[in-house]
Amino acid sequence: MATEAHGEAGQAVGMPQLDFSTWPNQIFWLLVTLVVIYFVLSKIALPRIGAVLADRKSTITNDLAAAEELKQKAVAAEKAYNDALANARTEAAKIVAQAKAEIQKDLDAATAKADVEIAAKAAESEKSIAEIRDGAAAAVSEVAKDVAAELVAALGGAADAKTVTAAVTARLKG
Repeated sequence: MATEAHGEAGQAVGMPQLDFSTWPNQIFWLLVTLVVIYFVLSKIALPRIGAVLADRKSTITNDLAAAEELKQKAVAAEKAYNDALANARTEAAKIVAQAKAEIQKDLDAATAKADVEIAAKAAESEKSIAEIRDGAAAAVSEVAKDVAAELVAALGGAADAKTVTAAVTARLKG
């Protein structure tokens, strides 16, 4: 068993990387590997990575430009909306004012018509009252004449119709 731990020449077997006799060969293959990695990275991997980064950058730039354009459109749309809203309010105020003016005009016309009708009815009523007053005065005069004639007859006197009429007329005048 002790012979297995030693090589054929009786040297100790260790890690081959630390064997100084194999270093020139290891350095050669290290340089070959680094050159191959350099060419693979510089010719294949890095251009692909650069292209992806450039695509991302252009996409981000385009998205930012589109967002700015949409923001401007949104601001313009909001301004148009506010202008339309202000115009609608102004138009509504005009319509309300016009409706109020029309209603006031109709109200004034109806008031004037009602005033004319009231004045006509008042004149008609005054005429009826005057007729009633004249009729009442005539009726009072007739009743007074009849009562006076009856009183004179009841008291035993004799009075002609002319004297009774004159006395009643004089008394009614005041």
